[in-house]
Amino acid sequence: MSIRFTFGALALAAALAACDRTPPTAGNEESAPSSPQYSVERSAMDRLARKLARALTDSAFRSYLKSQLDHSPFPEHKLQLQKLLLQSDRQALKEVARIGGSSEAELDTDLEEAIPLEIYFPVAQHRDRWDGGPNVLVASAREDREAPVAYDGGGQRQVLSADQPPATPVLAVVPVETDFAHPTGPGAEATCTDCGGGGGGTSGPPPGLYMAYSHFVQDFESWLKGSPEFEYHILGQSGTSDSLRDYQCAGGAAGGYYNFDQNGLNWTGSVLLFNQAQLNNYKSAHPNQNFRIIALEDDDTGCVIKFDANRFKNVISVIQAQYPNLTGVKDTTSSTLAKIVKRANALQKILSAVYSFITTQDDFIGNAVEDVVVGQSFPGANWIIKGENNVTNGWAKLEMR
Repeated sequence: MSIRFTFGALALAAALAACDRTPPTAGNEESAPSSPQYSVERSAMDRLARKLARALTDSAFRSYLKSQLDHSPFPEHKLQLQKLLLQSDRQALKEVARIGGSSEAELDTDLEEAIPLEIYFPVAQHRDRWDGGPNVLVASAREDREAPVAYDGGGQRQVLSADQPPATPVLAVVPVETDFAHPTGPGAEATCTDCGGGGGGTSGPPPGLYMAYSHFVQDFESWLKGSPEFEYHILGQSGTSDSLRDYQCAGGAAGGYYNFDQNGLNWTGSVLLFNQAQLNNYKSAHPNQNFRIIALEDDDTGCVIKFDANRFKNVISVIQAQYPNLTGVKDTTSSTLAKIVKRANALQKILSAVYSFITTQDDFIGNAVEDVVVGQSFPGANWIIKGENNVTNGWAKLEMR
């Protein structure tokens, strides 16, 4: 029996939202970019970058750091900075203090005042070229597309281009985007909300909604942040309210059949977005309510959505007005008993989990709409990802299996 499908507004995103993870709220506004708390955190990042640059004048410390980076099991050979400095009885921290002429207490204060940070070479050519020599900069940036502030071994400060990396290799000190607690990859255990079973295992891929192709018009990521972290999220009604919550995420931080790692503008493969048990559970708990699929580029904390709630609502309202009653999704059975997913009205436009100012904000890529509704088509794709001001930000191939 052939399976056909039609959707109403999908959007791509990747990474699974943990089942018991508490969503961020707007209660942390004291850490907004213009706040005193933000200034404290940003200044601590800057001081740590300068002290690390000074420490890299020492050949033994350079060799140690290169070895740690080379053996990192995480994407792009990333290391969690606080852990790096405090592990092995604080040996690295002691060396940074000794070489840079500061005290351990000063470094402890910097680590406490800064948000969780990671260190790595975000530019692949820099990572391949650095042989452990002294020709290296250490740069930090808190916000995406912020001009990085860099230091050389002498502690001299320079502001780098936000658009293009320099020729000199740059070690980045940036907010954590990586889940350092859990190795990623197809073999990792899937994490999801309201899975209803069937998220992985050895019995083969479960039935459900899959993606086979994805394209974005840009990477939505500054060069200092390295490879983009694209995610696809299923959003549905929160309880009986008029708000949305995150039901499922597929992306680089997700395991099992939900693992999805797109490092360029194009991706082909097979990734599960929402399994059939989840679809059935949602229909049972929310009769006559449909869901949305959104796409984002995650700036930190994989599979946790951080948007400005009002901005998200405005974007969805514009798309909804452009394509009335066609920006939601529901699954049903056709007259021939073939399983389909078709476009439908999704009333909810408000996120119950909103942007947390403690960490950087995710880039909302879009809410996808079926190509026949938009009036656009691209080879190998059947959904168009519509972003702010109804701009086309990408396209994808989605199918029921």
